[in-house]
Amino acid sequence: MPIMSLEQVIESPFDILIGQAQAVDLLSQAVARQRIAPGYLFVGAPGVGRAIAANAFAELLFSQSESSALRRRIRSRNHPDLLWVEPTYLHQGQRLTAKEAAEAGLKRKGLPQIRLDQIRDVARFLSKPPLEVPRAVVVIEAAERMAEAAANALLKTLEEPGKATLILIAADQQALLPTLISRCQIIPFVRLGPENMARVLTDSGHAEILDSPAILTLAQGSPGAAIAGWQQLLELPDGLLESVTQPLRSRREALEVARQITQTLDTEAQLWLLDYLQQHYWQQALSAQVSNRLQKFEQSRKYLLRYVQPRLVWEVLMLQLVN
Repeated sequence: MPIMSLEQVIESPFDILIGQAQAVDLLSQAVARQRIAPGYLFVGAPGVGRAIAANAFAELLFSQSESSALRRRIRSRNHPDLLWVEPTYLHQGQRLTAKEAAEAGLKRKGLPQIRLDQIRDVARFLSKPPLEVPRAVVVIEAAERMAEAAANALLKTLEEPGKATLILIAADQQALLPTLISRCQIIPFVRLGPENMARVLTDSGHAEILDSPAILTLAQGSPGAAIAGWQQLLELPDGLLESVTQPLRSRREALEVARQITQTLDTEAQLWLLDYLQQHYWQQALSAQVSNRLQKFEQSRKYLLRYVQPRLVWEVLMLQLVN
């Protein structure tokens, strides 16, 4: 592959990535100078453009010139030399992504995971030479949700990836094995400032979110989190948000609210609601009582992530909020 000029690289798919100048520069120069690492770790908050960057990087690795057909194949995950791995649920022996589980109407308990058999699929994919391009690309989303056995198996693959580049996307590198991190070049992704947030939300057709300070504050500079939070807010059952943000007057009322939450919301939605409530209470007067309540929300989040029975978690939390 002939060396591309830096100008050619920058006038490329990265143009759609807003607010991530450092990441764009690091990846663009890697392609321009033909210094492609076998492994990359795209680390930063969800919703700030990590997956967009992975798509753009794959386009640059696969082609020297602009190609709308190639771009469509990559973004639709329909290229034979691209493998995109997402966390999955297990349902009746079948792996389902979060989107597939939602479309199937499944009540999702816990969070999806990157599983050992998915990493074995990666190894099988990389055992064959690329079909159309010099270098294959594997993208693993939410790598922090990788089970330990899967992480150890991936480590072996990273040691000898062959003609391939692996991209791990993670929110926090501390959640990954140090040996995995050491084999990857870290590409940091930052949260967006107000101007870039407004630009992304407007360009993506979500300008109405700009009129919701609560959602914007909760998103903390992540357009993707703002869009997801807005959707979560719209999908909450009628009256639920009012029930959990108004003072609870009795133990019976607290237990009823906990029942309603666990019967109508899956785990992902419950985690978002905890974040929303924590933000709601934080905006109140910073008294000792409020500070204590914030700690209770954080503890409840940890329990849900550890797969403690959700009904019990919410009952304990709601009872602690009774005035």
